[in-house]
Amino acid sequence: MFLCGGLSEAQEAGENIQKICDNVKPDVQKKAGKNYEVFTAVLYETQVVAGTNYYIKVHVGGENYVHLRVFENLPCYGGGLELSDMQQSKSYNDPIEPF
Repeated sequence: MFLCGGLSEAQEAGENIQKICDNVKPDVQKKAGKNYEVFTAVLYETQVVAGTNYYIKVHVGGENYVHLRVFENLPCYGGGLELSDMQQSKSYNDPIEPF
């Protein structure tokens, strides 16, 4: 059952989610103060608000992961992607939770 404002079930990240990550990677690196050679989307959940929040688990090398919250504006407001927030020092087993 879909709940507006609630998170979807975790899904494997595909090409479209990787494109979102590639788009915000410069902002992520700036915020983290690091350059990531590995930056691979693994899992994601979505939250429908006045647009869409993507909560994405990204592998950044070794045993290291980050969680991203990326907002995609509605097309009627120009679309566009924005890194809203990120969490560092995550592992593969850490669940994706709203932040």
